[in-house]
Amino acid sequence: MDKSAIMHILGHTIDHTVMISSFVFVMMLIIEYINIQTKGLFTQNLRNHPWRQYLLAGLLGILPGCLGSFSVVALYSHGVMSFGALVTTMIATAGDEAFVMIGLVPETVMVLFPLLFVIAIVTGWVLDRFFQFSTGDRKFEIHQEEAQCGCFNPLTIRGNFKNLTLQRGVLILLVSMVMVVIFIGTHDLQNWDWKRITFLILNFVSLFIVVTVPEHFLEKHLWEHNVKRHLPQIIGWTFMAIFFAHLLIDHLNVAPWMEANLWLVLLIACLVGLIPESGPHLVFLSFYAQGVVPFSVLLASSIVQDGHGMLPLLAESRKKFMIVKLINFAVGLFVGAVALIIEKWI
Repeated sequence: MDKSAIMHILGHTIDHTVMISSFVFVMMLIIEYINIQTKGLFTQNLRNHPWRQYLLAGLLGILPGCLGSFSVVALYSHGVMSFGALVTTMIATAGDEAFVMIGLVPETVMVLFPLLFVIAIVTGWVLDRFFQFSTGDRKFEIHQEEAQCGCFNPLTIRGNFKNLTLQRGVLILLVSMVMVVIFIGTHDLQNWDWKRITFLILNFVSLFIVVTVPEHFLEKHLWEHNVKRHLPQIIGWTFMAIFFAHLLIDHLNVAPWMEANLWLVLLIACLVGLIPESGPHLVFLSFYAQGVVPFSVLLASSIVQDGHGMLPLLAESRKKFMIVKLINFAVGLFVGAVALIIEKWI
């Protein structure tokens, strides 16, 4: 691989890392803010009602793109959603490839997405009902200073700027830089579509939170919990995963294997789905659109792969990342095999 190819991969990796890391940070910030403002009712309502978790996780999963799955990882990391709900999202999501599927095979999407939704919810319920998996390691905390938090007070805002701390200044700078990147555009955010607009709105909201919250909330929740402890891990693991995934994909020629036999293609589709990257799934989608592989292969690949959705969890826990991937692989292979047998009978 020549230098220009390496630089292309590096640039693509940096774009994705900035986008994913900043979105995860923004969602963690907003969720924590909502939890404080609602005195914990938001998280308690989800935590105490598993079926609400599954339904919300499934809906966020089938939304095109990775934003929904990033949000669920943030909720799981704080112990708001169960492990089963996390798996529900990762089975339901097709990542950024969902946009391509909608444009390329819209009739198939009308069948595929509801199937993924149902399979995901059933799997999530089974995992929580019959297996004991731990939830996230972090819990939302409401300190005494925040029990009656006046998080939007004009006098406090003026004081925040008058006595600007290093932490608040750095956070304002970070969020502002991300907003500039969104305005300029990146590899993933080129057109002013709903994803780019949503991302920009969420960053405006996060900037509002950083500017207006009291010093205690900013230091204990935003700076100590999110910036110092988790943001470096998210950035580091996201960068490494995307970079090495691209190196692997660029040297992986799976086309000849596709024509070998359907059972081998099904296994390959599930194995490729283990790669935490948006893109490999498009190989099987294009072959399906051309009539080379059946629906069962597309279904299995969609179940196992999750785009970039799992990268924030990789930063949180490599063990849980592997467990979710193995569960998705097993479910995808099983469902794909059943579907392939049915197709052969029909």
